Amino acid sequence: MGILISKPGKTFIGLSSFEMLAMFRRGLFYAYLTIYLRHYLGLSVTTTTLFATLPMAVNILSQNLIWGRISDYFQLRRTLIISGEVLAALGTVGVWYLHRLAAARASAGMLIICGLTLVELFWSMSNISWSALISDLYGEDDRGAIQGRLTSMGGVGRMAGIWMGGLLYDGLGEQFPGWGFHMGYLFFIAAGVMLISVVPLFLLPEGGASEVGAGPSFENNTAGDTPVPALRRYLIFLAGMTLINFGRNSIAIVFPQYLSSAHGLALDSRVMGYILNTQSISVVCLGWMVGWLCRHIGRERALLSGTLSAVIALVMLSFNTSLPNIYLASFLRGIGDVVIMAAAYETASVFIPASMRARRFAWFNATFFLSWGLPGTVIIGPLIDLLIASGMAEPVAYRLSFATAAGLTFTGLAVQGLLFLGKRPAAYGTE
Repeated sequence: MGILISKPGKTFIGLSSFEMLAMFRRGLFYAYLTIYLRHYLGLSVTTTTLFATLPMAVNILSQNLIWGRISDYFQLRRTLIISGEVLAALGTVGVWYLHRLAAARASAGMLIICGLTLVELFWSMSNISWSALISDLYGEDDRGAIQGRLTSMGGVGRMAGIWMGGLLYDGLGEQFPGWGFHMGYLFFIAAGVMLISVVPLFLLPEGGASEVGAGPSFENNTAGDTPVPALRRYLIFLAGMTLINFGRNSIAIVFPQYLSSAHGLALDSRVMGYILNTQSISVVCLGWMVGWLCRHIGRERALLSGTLSAVIALVMLSFNTSLPNIYLASFLRGIGDVVIMAAAYETASVFIPASMRARRFAWFNATFFLSWGLPGTVIIGPLIDLLIASGMAEPVAYRLSFATAAGLTFTGLAVQGLLFLGKRPAAYGTE
């Protein structure tokens, strides 16, 4: 099934422009916030993970209980994305102002975490509608390719954001580490980019399931409900994705801390930016080919291959501290990111009827969004803090956490392998 929109070029420009600006903002802000919380404001490893865990929990609850229902009921996609980004921009500036009022550094850190938790209520409007909009606008056979291309374009934005964030974090090396957050420049630029990012959205249609109807897997599903066997397989698929995403993303917050730790590699923000951008480079390079990969080897084999790449990268980080090894592992992590994102999204879309896109994609999004914080808070962060408190060298404690993440990701790989064994996803909705 081809693109189900009248002006595909204009629509893709709108989608890709928004994705580039969104990833620019995330690379600029979140790549260095963990270092600011840990090394400038003095929070523990576990506490720093809360800046992802609490906001993502609010995000997922809001997607499932509020915005997913509203998006499906009114079939509003673009309106909710624009509203969410504008409100989040205003909230981000407010977070900076509140954290500067704190008398103690630890209190300032907790105010940032609590403030971003509130802001995530608005971002969740954007997140769920974005997932549904892509399935509204593109047919089943095109979704993996489009998701890969958007991820590639987002990688370009992320590279630029990480580069600029590295320069501003310590004021081009002329100020103290954390200066960019403390003085507000990183907050202000992130908020400004959010406002600018809504401009290309006006190139897009509003979206809504009525534009395209159900995918081919649900042509005979007049009631609009997922068949029971397909729903059961979808839940197993989500369990596997939870393990995969929780494993590979559990180190996202602590990895920059590991690179910048004074007791270990002690890399400055610019060198750290090069390492993180190696991951982005692989996303950019492979993003335009992942659609071809999904078509030629199948989306399920592509998902398993991308997950295997993520496992290998985590194992490499666990056993070798040399910079060339770290760069190579970052490149492999990027391959895993783009392939998993595209193949998993395409597979999930097969399970979901058009009338329930926002609500069912909220389930899928939960496996991804929660992975940035929850496993860090309940597994990786406590493990690192416990090992350091027991007398273990800080770099070794971090590397053991990477090994734990590799084991968790491999378990998810096994679950998906068993699910896909002898059963193609295209048949899931017709059992």
